[in-house]
Amino acid sequence: MQITQQQQGLMVDGSLMRLHVAQPKAEGRYPGVVFFSDIYQLGEPMLRLANRLAGYGYVVAAPEIFHRLERPGTVMEPGGVGRLRGNADAKATPVSAYDADAGAVLDWLSEQSSVDGQQLASFGFCLGGHLALRAALDQRVKAAVCCYPTGLQDGVLGADRADTLERLNQIQAAVFTVFGSLDPHVPPEALQQVLAAFQASGINHSSRLFEADHTFMRDDGPRWDPQAADEAWLAAMRFLVDQLSGNSRLVSSSASTS
Repeated sequence: MQITQQQQGLMVDGSLMRLHVAQPKAEGRYPGVVFFSDIYQLGEPMLRLANRLAGYGYVVAAPEIFHRLERPGTVMEPGGVGRLRGNADAKATPVSAYDADAGAVLDWLSEQSSVDGQQLASFGFCLGGHLALRAALDQRVKAAVCCYPTGLQDGVLGADRADTLERLNQIQAAVFTVFGSLDPHVPPEALQQVLAAFQASGINHSSRLFEADHTFMRDDGPRWDPQAADEAWLAAMRFLVDQLSGNSRLVSSSASTS
């Protein structure tokens, strides 16, 4: 599907949070997705993923996750100083602030005439994968895609400890997680801890493990694995089709882009 792109601004706790919004060009009502970037914010690799998702028939709203600390439009470059800056911003942001941002984006999506407010989802990568899971604590979220989420095993997310694993049984959404077996941020023992917590919670959870490194779906770095990224993407698209009604067209679309 062809898409349109625009910028929107929301005030959250007195701070301007800019959204990148991508949606199908054709008029209609589509599921809405809050899309969380990694620690580098909305650079071109993240925008490509958000825009690609919109092309499958979703209204995608991607917030700048560090809007309380950075000027609108700030993008950190991967590696070196950019990694240090992104991690510093992450550690300086209270978990309650992340939760408030997710709620504000879900509110905004629910108010749009192009969005079916009964069909909301979250999607994220790295730190954003953790944020996508926390967004699913809001019962308006019907499905969550969490790609190599960091900090689940130890609660490391923001300025204070995140209780995400302890609250899994509060989630009503279906959750799909993607992990890499070579990911140093989620080593094997941590992965087993996380998967055991999902199983114990009794929620609707499925997962895929790829022989890949952290951030293997980001197409601008040495850890990018095109084959694993395509397989993970196809699995995520099928998951969303299964969980969100009104997108039967996407079954053939997702298969054709694998």
